[in-house]
Amino acid sequence: MKDFDPEELSQIEYVREKFIETAKIFGFSLMDPSPIESLSTLEAKSGPAIREEIYFFKDKGEREIALRFDFTVGLTRYVASQKSLKLPAKLGSFGGVWRYDEPQKGRYRFFHQWNIELFGKPSLESESEVIEFTSRLFEKLGLKNIVIEINHRKLVESFVRKTPQTKSSFVDDKILADSFRLIDKVAKKSRDELIKEYEESLGHQFTQKLLDFASIKGNPEEIEKKIDVSSIESWDYLKRLWNSLHNRGISNIRINFGIVRGLDYYSGTVFEVFDDSSDLGALAGGGRYDALTEAFGRNDIGATGVAGGVERIILTMKDQGIENKQNPPRVSVLYVNDEMLPHAMNLASKLRQAKIPTLVDLVGRQLKKQMDAASESMFSIIVAPAEFAEKKIVLRNMKDGNESKINLDELVSNPKSFLQL
Repeated sequence: MKDFDPEELSQIEYVREKFIETAKIFGFSLMDPSPIESLSTLEAKSGPAIREEIYFFKDKGEREIALRFDFTVGLTRYVASQKSLKLPAKLGSFGGVWRYDEPQKGRYRFFHQWNIELFGKPSLESESEVIEFTSRLFEKLGLKNIVIEINHRKLVESFVRKTPQTKSSFVDDKILADSFRLIDKVAKKSRDELIKEYEESLGHQFTQKLLDFASIKGNPEEIEKKIDVSSIESWDYLKRLWNSLHNRGISNIRINFGIVRGLDYYSGTVFEVFDDSSDLGALAGGGRYDALTEAFGRNDIGATGVAGGVERIILTMKDQGIENKQNPPRVSVLYVNDEMLPHAMNLASKLRQAKIPTLVDLVGRQLKKQMDAASESMFSIIVAPAEFAEKKIVLRNMKDGNESKINLDELVSNPKSFLQL
């Protein structure tokens, strides 16, 4: 874990503002689910293997609890408990999550996520809505070379069940689970590493076939030339999703049979977002997870959502030279001597009440030191004895050095007309 310094927190806040803007445009309401969950809830909803990936402990009441590893479980628990909630429900969250992963570039064990979830009757258009939201958010952040890779977990399951096994005449749950885990690791490990890891449980020949299958990507026409999809379940659904996204003006999409998403609660469409010019890894990911709402006892609610890693997105913005324009231009109020200090403080307070971001020296430094500290401000206001006696101040543009004398009362009554912020 790490401390986030002011510059880093400013960048996080910039992404947060763009996320909130996009959420409002798409009609998502924001909430913040509990930072802790019952461990038994997480295990029931995400599988017992989740213990290896999260922080969990006993509290003073000897209850086993865990820190949230995403927002999806908390939001789904909330929606499932609200029997009178009007559907479809469109919810979003932004904040910190904890995962006991090996720290890597762009992700520590505590990091920030943005997240949206759409709950209601399952439909292709709800999935298309979530993917469009994702694409528009990355546009708003100014990122280029963004590609959204889509797939369907039932398509992968269908391929596994229809492919002859070398070590088993039928596909049991373990083989299916291992197949998904293998495919999920394709982007993280080499082919030889994966063969070595899975050939004992899946068989050498079948492992090879799965790796070949997971390497297939492109548009529908390209894929149909590479593999016979006529008997693979959900291929037609994936094509309809492709067409729905193009109808919404989303063209930065690609079908990738190697996308399955690691968490067990995904049950249908899945997708991940990448900078196609970078090897940083997924910037966001999501999909349909009706199995999770069912696990909370709500067979009447479908759900689809997406979450993005904020720190990894910020790294990508830096790599692409995108400037963070979060910090507003500031005004510095300077004073020539101790006699002028109270007047400078009074003026700074009035500017702040007028919602002007204002700095003022608090420790009585010499004017030159104050000027040096004000170098990053857009304007400096100098309170000096001669001018103040005439109820005036000196306004200095810190970019070009131009100075002018301004009536103090006029500045206070209409500061934005002089400061041009």
